[in-house]
Amino acid sequence: MGKMKTNKRNKVLHKKIGGNQNTKPAAVALSKAYFGDSALASLIGEVVALFHRLRIVSEQIHRQGEMTSGKRGVLGSLDRFGPQTVPEMARARPVSRQYIQTLVNQLMDEGLVEFIKNPTHKRSHLVRLISKGKELLDSMIRRETELLSRLKLDIPEKALRDGAGVIKAVRELFESKQWKELLKEEGV
Repeated sequence: MGKMKTNKRNKVLHKKIGGNQNTKPAAVALSKAYFGDSALASLIGEVVALFHRLRIVSEQIHRQGEMTSGKRGVLGSLDRFGPQTVPEMARARPVSRQYIQTLVNQLMDEGLVEFIKNPTHKRSHLVRLISKGKELLDSMIRRETELLSRLKLDIPEKALRDGAGVIKAVRELFESKQWKELLKEEGV
């Protein structure tokens, strides 16, 4: 079996395969170890590895400092869907209400969002993106679009759309009644 190696720059574990210089992201190796060699396990491992790589890419693009991917996600959600409560934002992600509350508080301290009265709930205020937050988000999107448009990707657009469709179908499977019933049967 190969050695485990830590890349100090991005703290991603890689497993050396057969002593050569090819490395496999830890997420891919772990998904194979836990789920076997199935096509679904391979897809899950690659999606997890891509998720972690995209976090690093985001840091590289924005030299983020204090603008974490979590805060950027909250800004994007408010821009796309309008004012929301903290619990609504948390339910839309696999994170806790407390985590979103921490991000929102930081964004408010930075003058990027504000709390407004919620006409449907006395205690749970709505969080709204304000102009400074919108300007920051727009500049981040412009920077991402400019850089990504210069990437040479040798994958046809149809293949990318097909891949997105496969990932969507798998995500929806894990959100489905079938999955919830399976978990219930297993006592999870």
